[in-house]
Amino acid sequence: MLKDDIKKANISALKEKNQTARTIYSIVLNKIMLLEIQYRENNKELIDEDIILILQKTIKELEEEKENNVKANRVDEANELEKQKEILEVYLPKMLSKDEIKDIILKLDDKSIGSVMKFFKANYNAKCDMRLVQDVLKSLN
Repeated sequence: MLKDDIKKANISALKEKNQTARTIYSIVLNKIMLLEIQYRENNKELIDEDIILILQKTIKELEEEKENNVKANRVDEANELEKQKEILEVYLPKMLSKDEIKDIILKLDDKSIGSVMKFFKANYNAKCDMRLVQDVLKSLN
């Protein structure tokens, strides 16, 4: 499971005294633990796709924070955030490209926005950017 891989990487970063990696792994592991608690209350089990969504959200947050640091002329902090982002990106699956998304949409019978978005959320949620799906769909109409 992806959670186990992240835990092992966290231990490795601890042994190597890699503070950058330790910081971001700790953040992600805390988010995973919070979601696990929430799922336990609802008798749900955490799956890798849930962890991928946490990673994607964390990467987006790091990117926003990095942009703010660049605007504030804090280059060192921005570089640190970029390194953390790169550490997490290793765990993400290959995302679908525009062409792949377009091919999938063209094969669907119902190409209405609601139907297509529901299909991608159910089948490709952690493997594509939903905003990109929406953009590709709009370009086809």
